[in-house]
Amino acid sequence: MERIAVLTSGGDAPGMNAAIRAVVKVAASRGVEVLGVRRGYDGLIDGDVQPLTRRLPGGGRLAPTADVETMGSLGGTVLGSTRCPRFLTSDGRLEAARRLRDAGAEGLVVIGGNGSMAGAHAFAVDTGFPVIGIPASIDNDIGLTREALGVDTALNTIIEATDRISDTARSHHRAFIVEVMGRHSGYLAMASAVAAAADAVLLPEQGRSYDEVIAAVADAIRASFATARDKNRVLVIKAEGVDIPTHHLVNEVSAELADLPQVEVRGTVLGHLVRGGSPSFRDRLLAGRFGLTAVEGLVGGATDVMAGWTYGGERGVPTSDPFIRLFALDDVLVETEALMDGTSAVTMDRVRRMEAIQGVLAL
Repeated sequence: MERIAVLTSGGDAPGMNAAIRAVVKVAASRGVEVLGVRRGYDGLIDGDVQPLTRRLPGGGRLAPTADVETMGSLGGTVLGSTRCPRFLTSDGRLEAARRLRDAGAEGLVVIGGNGSMAGAHAFAVDTGFPVIGIPASIDNDIGLTREALGVDTALNTIIEATDRISDTARSHHRAFIVEVMGRHSGYLAMASAVAAAADAVLLPEQGRSYDEVIAAVADAIRASFATARDKNRVLVIKAEGVDIPTHHLVNEVSAELADLPQVEVRGTVLGHLVRGGSPSFRDRLLAGRFGLTAVEGLVGGATDVMAGWTYGGERGVPTSDPFIRLFALDDVLVETEALMDGTSAVTMDRVRRMEAIQGVLAL
């Protein structure tokens, strides 16, 4: 294999640029040229590519281009990402394969979330073009990987924000409901609630009704601000996927606590703030490990697979990294769907663990 391409697709996540850099550096060390595809699958169909490797004078050894050298510490994705309805069609995927072959590419690395992995799978099946995926999603909602790129950075951002909110909450004896990203997965809310010492957490996986959510938050605030507790702040973490807007929740809970005029409830939606920022150490390290195994996989003839971070075990194809395995994209998509609909053992375990520590959070 003499030349491969790499693209980023779906929502941006810290660590995407570090993964691009890893793919380029590993490929260059093996004498494989790399093309960067701009604008995700849209750019793939349009043939919008740029070289990410260059030949050095005196021997022709490959090296990354200058912009690749500096991109690893940047958030977002320098290659860009767009939604691409054209790629949902077989004609669009066939055109993308033609463009790649015309550019001399013999393999493709796709960095993105569950929709991107679905696109990579369809592309491999329709065209026979070698494809390997790298999971990148701050929601941690991709099957068969312990963690995706961007999760650790997003959690660090949430913790910094909630620590600052807690400072002002303590100063004014207030309760804050903080919404974090996670439309289908409450992982960010669950993990950050433990780390930030929140008093309660709301996850879409809990399946609570509108009234149950209001009652749970009101009860947590009432119990935490009881005279015997001597607390001066209450923090509730809410996942985006809980089906009640945060400002409505604040109003409804405030009405429930009308008999406690000294208690003030505020809401903060962190939104896209959680997606941005320079990737953390762990996201940069994970990006390097994913990039290494993805390039090795392509060069070794693997296709229609995703690199996943595991706890070990026999599932998946081993790589040079004992904790990174290659999983068939078809299996990844099945497990991802199970994560979304709550039938995955991983989802059920998360809910059990969260319910088990609800009493601990409220202390």
